[in-house]
Amino acid sequence: MKQNMYSKDIILVLIATFFYMSSPMLVTPLITGFTESIGASAAVMGFVGGLMNLCSLFCRPLAGNLADRLSKYKVSLIGASFMVLSCIGYILAPNAAVVVVSRIINGVGFACCSVCMATWMSNMLPQEKIGSGMGVYGTMNALAMAVAPAIGVSVYQRFGYRTAFCIALSFSVAIIIVIQFIKDKGEPVRLEPNRESEDITDTKTALSKLNTAGQIPHFQLVEAKVLPVAFIIMLFAIPYCATQSFLVTYAEVRGLDVSVGMFFPSYAAALIVLRLTLRRFFDKLPFQIFLLAGSVSELLAIVLLAVMRNNIMMLLAAAFLAGGYGVMSSVCQSTAILLAGREKRGLANSTYYIGVDLGMTLGPMIGGALYGGADIRWFYPALAVTMPLAGLVYLVAGKGLKDR
Repeated sequence: MKQNMYSKDIILVLIATFFYMSSPMLVTPLITGFTESIGASAAVMGFVGGLMNLCSLFCRPLAGNLADRLSKYKVSLIGASFMVLSCIGYILAPNAAVVVVSRIINGVGFACCSVCMATWMSNMLPQEKIGSGMGVYGTMNALAMAVAPAIGVSVYQRFGYRTAFCIALSFSVAIIIVIQFIKDKGEPVRLEPNRESEDITDTKTALSKLNTAGQIPHFQLVEAKVLPVAFIIMLFAIPYCATQSFLVTYAEVRGLDVSVGMFFPSYAAALIVLRLTLRRFFDKLPFQIFLLAGSVSELLAIVLLAVMRNNIMMLLAAAFLAGGYGVMSSVCQSTAILLAGREKRGLANSTYYIGVDLGMTLGPMIGGALYGGADIRWFYPALAVTMPLAGLVYLVAGKGLKDR
């Protein structure tokens, strides 16, 4: 059932989206420090930080199949229920083993919600509003990714880790409450009995034509043309995600007098300004211009975080990080879609998100290895190597990107 841009159901899906993204994003900057506080080593801290995204990466195909067989409401309810269980695990965890299990449960729940919410939203939108509607959806995700960590850090600093996890639990419960009021349950499309033979015949004919043309010869896990883009966004995501997981601990170990809770809202504000300012150029400038500018911006952020002494330097770092990872995430996703062509946009997006997921997984793990195995002063200089590597990927495998 197609609906108006801001119908009640769409607004409720957007609210549920904010809550599903806020719950894990509130936990992310705290979970490594919490794991250390209950006796975990630095290696375990990094493993725990990236485990949810690693689990989500492998669970997404399963979540996609469930979404094709069950209503979006049911799969979202399953996902939200898993997220509730994971938050209870964080709150009650006596040791790192319980945290590990909770992160796995959280990853399953996050995979279910992330697959369903976007599909649910897009299915409700009129065809002519898909682009702008999903832009609003992406903004809601970005808002949650900025606001939730700030709330988590603020609550932790005043009341402790477990109280902050209670806020994450309330966000997960809110998902379940909100989706009860959505009338369009996102039921899977089913063939009508009186048209089944006709539809099957048409489908077979269509598939026969497609196979003859060589367009859909077999199932694909990834779109090969998009792999360079996926690797590039992975390399941009690693410093961002390491910062997301370790910034609180990094500032505490270095004894910095900075308001860490302001970093993420500042990042979001800078990203919104940059997206509004650059929106006319996303379709005009070549990929290599964005890659060069994004690499310089992210390197400046890394340098500022490495030498950070006050809030001004921290806020500048947040702005430059938005100019790096924040802008490149939009550029890389649109480039992936253009490279694959209209008939493979779904595959292009899934390949792009594999890069994002890998960055979100490797960032905390690399951060944990650096935190435990090197002087804290080398934390950000070591992460700076990702930018030259992104340039190398472009030079070696990004030939097709030059024509973007």
